[in-house]
Amino acid sequence: DWYQVTRVSEDISLIREKYVATWLRCNIWHLRGKNYDLLIDSGMGLRPLKREIAILSEKPVTVISTHCHFDHIGGAHEFECRLGHQLEEALHREPNYEDSGIAEFVRAETFLALPDREFHYQDYVVKPAPLTGYLDEGDVIDLGDRVFQVLHLPGHSPGSIALYEMKTSTLFSGDAIYDGQLFDTVYHSDKAIYRESLRRLRELDVETVHGGHYESFGRQRMIEIIDDYLAGRGAMGDAGSWVASQLKK
Repeated sequence: DWYQVTRVSEDISLIREKYVATWLRCNIWHLRGKNYDLLIDSGMGLRPLKREIAILSEKPVTVISTHCHFDHIGGAHEFECRLGHQLEEALHREPNYEDSGIAEFVRAETFLALPDREFHYQDYVVKPAPLTGYLDEGDVIDLGDRVFQVLHLPGHSPGSIALYEMKTSTLFSGDAIYDGQLFDTVYHSDKAIYRESLRRLRELDVETVHGGHYESFGRQRMIEIIDDYLAGRGAMGDAGSWVASQLKK
């Protein structure tokens, strides 16, 4: 029972690795479509994910990685169709790169239980999962009954993308924005570009934001998070120091 599945609506499920610390585990979103399903991000890859999806639906699954960080791409290798931004192609091909963040975030305290008896946190690596196709600004994902527009929102990482459904004003934002301290100090983060992406989001007609971490939220909370960041608040800062602060809670 490594995964916890919560039905958000008739066709949206939230999957979480419940034995990964709340300050690290990402939100894995499963969207059921008429023609095929989407999996938005895939977690750390500590336990098989594909069989969990098979319980939810029998349709083909396309994995969309909102960005290339290890906590979002670990299970992608299990699926045949893997989409993301071309700027991060090399990092999907070789995910255990220097400065990937694994050393700062993956510690003994990261886990409430172990995925198997042989697991040791110091041996954690992500299985390579080269992208099989690319997504960029303006591309459209059509599930047959739901249509999403791809937004390129760099800053957190160069190829960060989000999926926006105009009909319902719903945004699957990845780590471009979530209800927590925003992370802008990865080696390939760009704070100036990130600010521009957040300003763009501030003007978007959004009713519900399903982020890459923590709980979902509405437009007013989105504006508060963005305004805090633009005012110099609400940023994670140094990753190692931030993780240490979470372990003290």
